Amino acid sequence: MHGYAGSYLRINLTDQSIRKEKLPEHLMEYIGGTGFCARILWDELKAGIEPLSPENILVLATGPTTGTLFPQSGRYMMATKSPLTGGWAEAHCGGHLGPELKYAGYDFIIFEGRAEKLVYLLIKDDEVKLIDASAIKGKTVNVTTDYLRDKHGIERVACIGPAGENLVRFAAVMTDKHRAFGRSGLGTVMGNKNLKAIAVLGTKDLTVADPERFGELFQESKYRFLEGPDSEACLSLREFGTAGLVEIENEIGRLPTRNHKMGVFDQVEAVGSTRIRDEFRVAKNSCFNCKIQCKLVTLSKKYNSIGEGPEYETVVSLGTGCFNSDLDSLIYANHLCNDLGMDTISCGSVISFAMECHENGLIKEEVNWSDSEKIVQLVKDIAYRRGLGDLLAEGVKRASEKIGGGAEKFAMHVKGQEISGQDGRAHRSSGLTHATSVRGADHLRGLSVIDEIGYPEIGLRRYGEDKLPAALDRHSEEFKGQMVYDVEHFYAVVDSLILCKYGTMYPLCYYYPDFPDILYSLTGIETFNDEENLKRIGKRICVLRRAFNQREGMSRKDDTLPDRFLKEPEKEGPAKGEVVHLDVMLDDYYRLWGYDDDGLIRPETLNELGLEDVRKELYPE
Repeated sequence: MHGYAGSYLRINLTDQSIRKEKLPEHLMEYIGGTGFCARILWDELKAGIEPLSPENILVLATGPTTGTLFPQSGRYMMATKSPLTGGWAEAHCGGHLGPELKYAGYDFIIFEGRAEKLVYLLIKDDEVKLIDASAIKGKTVNVTTDYLRDKHGIERVACIGPAGENLVRFAAVMTDKHRAFGRSGLGTVMGNKNLKAIAVLGTKDLTVADPERFGELFQESKYRFLEGPDSEACLSLREFGTAGLVEIENEIGRLPTRNHKMGVFDQVEAVGSTRIRDEFRVAKNSCFNCKIQCKLVTLSKKYNSIGEGPEYETVVSLGTGCFNSDLDSLIYANHLCNDLGMDTISCGSVISFAMECHENGLIKEEVNWSDSEKIVQLVKDIAYRRGLGDLLAEGVKRASEKIGGGAEKFAMHVKGQEISGQDGRAHRSSGLTHATSVRGADHLRGLSVIDEIGYPEIGLRRYGEDKLPAALDRHSEEFKGQMVYDVEHFYAVVDSLILCKYGTMYPLCYYYPDFPDILYSLTGIETFNDEENLKRIGKRICVLRRAFNQREGMSRKDDTLPDRFLKEPEKEGPAKGEVVHLDVMLDDYYRLWGYDDDGLIRPETLNELGLEDVRKELYPE
C-alpha cells in the first residue's frame, strides 16, 4: 500500500488487549492525520461523554508523507475530546516519532479505556506490549525519556510529565524531550488513561507509487526552500526560529502584551530573536528531513538549564504577555514547561490572567507584572497543583468562574482554550480565526498570513486585483471571511498529509495546485490526483470536525471573542483605536461554509460533502 503502512493498532488499556488491524479503505478518503482522526472520533465517541473518562479515546496518527523524503514531513498528530473545552481537540508535533511509527508498520494508534495502574506502550515492529510504568511514575519528561531509551534501546519516545499525571487541563504530550503536542489537553487525557509513554522502534520499509516522479518533486522542493522566491523567509526561520516573528509582530502592533491588553511591548529587543540567537543559542536542531531546521537549542546560564526553544508563542505567553523582559527566566520557564509536560501558551496565559486579577484585587497572593521569579515558581506550582497553581491548572475559564467578582473579563479564551499570540484588533482575520476554530482559540487551523505580513503577489493570484486592497488591509473586516474559509480547508489537507505549516502557511512555498502531483506520485490513488477533489476532502474534514462540536451543543454563541477584543480599542501602536467587528466576518464565513445564521451546519451542506450519516445523526428524520 503506497504511502501508507497499511495497519493500525487498537490498544484497550482497561483489559490490556492489543489488536492489529488492516487500515480501512474508507479512511483513505480522508487522506491521513487530521482527516483520519475526524472520521474516527465522530464514529467512535458518543455525544456528551466526559473527556476525563474511560469512554474517551485518544488517537496518535501519521499521514501519507510521514517518513518519506518529502520535506517538512516529520510531523504527526494526536486527537481526542478536550478536557479544556469539552469539544474537538487536536495537536500536531514535529520530530521523529511519527516516521518511526510508520517504519514499525502502523498508520495510527487508537487508545481506549483506562489502565488500572500506570503503564507505557512499547512498539518494536510487530512486537507490541504494555509494560508497568511504576518506575517512572511522577518523573519528568527528560527522566522518562532517558529511562526508556536506556532500558529498551529506543530513541523515539512520546510521554507525559508530572502535569499530565496531575491532570493539569492543558498538559502536553512531549516527544524528543522538547517537542510538544501542546494544546487542548492531550497530555491530560493520556494521564487520565494512566498511559505514561509510547516508545517506538521501526525498521520496515515504506513504498512510493512512482519513485521517479516523487524523486523529482523532492529535488524541486530543495530549490523552493533553499533557492526559490521564498527562500529568504526559510533562511530567516533557520537563523532565528519562530522567535523571528517577535519583532515583526511588534512592528504591526500585534504582539500580545499584559494579558492581551496591548499589542506592543516597549522592551521588545530584550526578548527578541536577535538577542536569543546572540546570547542564548548554543546549538540547532531539526525535525525529521527538514529543509528549514528552525529549532534552537538555548542555554539559561542563570538557571543552568539547556533545552529547545523558546518559540514565538512562548516568548509571548511567558514573556510579553506577563510583561516579562527577563529572557533568562523566560527561557528557563520554557524548559520547565517542556520537562514538566505543559502547553506553554496556556501556562503563560493563566499566569498573566492571575497577574491582572491580582492587579484588580481579585487574587490576594502577590502575582505582579514582570515578576520573573514568580513566573518560574508558578510554572512548577501549576504542574504539581500546589497552592494558587492548583486553581490555575484548571485554565483561565474555570479559574475565572471560581474566582468570580468579574474575573471572567480577564480570562482571554475562546471555548475554554487560552488565546495564542495574535490579536484581531491589529489583524482582523486572526480574530475570526480564533473565534471559529474548532479547538478553541487557535492560530494553526485557519490563520491567513496574506494580510498579516503582506503577500501582494500571492493575494493577486488568489483573489484578483479588485479584491486585493481589502485582502491586504489588516484593519478591515472586508473579505476576511473568504480568506479564513480558504486557508481553513487548505490547512485541513496539510494537516492530513501531514506537512509542517512552515512551507504551507509561512512562507507560502506550497498550495493546492502542488498537492495532486505529490499525493498521486506518493500513493497512486487516482482520486488524489485532482485539485478540486482535494479541496472537497479538506472541506469535508473541516465540516466533520465542526459537526463534532455541534453535537456537543456548540454554535454561534461559542464563536466569539473576549470583550477585550470586541469593545476595548487598542491604546497605542499601529492598531491604536481598533476593535474587532466580528459579526460581519462571521456572517460571510458562515455563508461560504454553508452554515446557518446560528453557525449550525445546514443539512444540504453535509449531503453535498458526502456526510449523509452525519446529517442523519445531527438532524434525525
